[in-house]
Amino acid sequence: MLDSSAAEAITTVIAGLLLVVGALGVVLPILPGSLLIIITLIVWALLLGGPVVWTTAIIGVVLAVIGWGSSTLLTGRSLHRQQIPRGPIMIAVVTALVGLIVFPPLGLFIGFAAGLFGAEFVRRERDWLAAGTASLHALRAVGLGILLEFLLAGLAISAFLIGSLINFVS
Repeated sequence: MLDSSAAEAITTVIAGLLLVVGALGVVLPILPGSLLIIITLIVWALLLGGPVVWTTAIIGVVLAVIGWGSSTLLTGRSLHRQQIPRGPIMIAVVTALVGLIVFPPLGLFIGFAAGLFGAEFVRRERDWLAAGTASLHALRAVGLGILLEFLLAGLAISAFLIGSLINFVS
């Protein structure tokens, strides 16, 4: 636990900045956004201590874990429903990383979409319609998963802001 109010304030500001970076990491998956949020909240609680801080951190961690897990489950189920195996997804991830290097940051999304469509096109025996339909469903699921994870990351950050305010006012 930190001894001075100034140290607590600086720690809280740094934690807040890391939480914003974590939220950006959810949308631009260069960093593991939810994981960064979870770690930041736990370290912040360890450094500041106290019932308000720990309650805030636990609420934020639970929200971030639910968002992270829900996003993964939602995306996985949708991909399974569309009968898209891991191979095309891995190809899409690799092309997303190439796209990120070639055309940052939009190349990440363009590379993923192009790689997924290309892999599905080959896998579905050059059927444009089937590959396009499967790819669109997969992209919709990924987008919805990211949106859900971002929403819950935002709620975790809101809990942090409210808890920080209560901690410094009381």
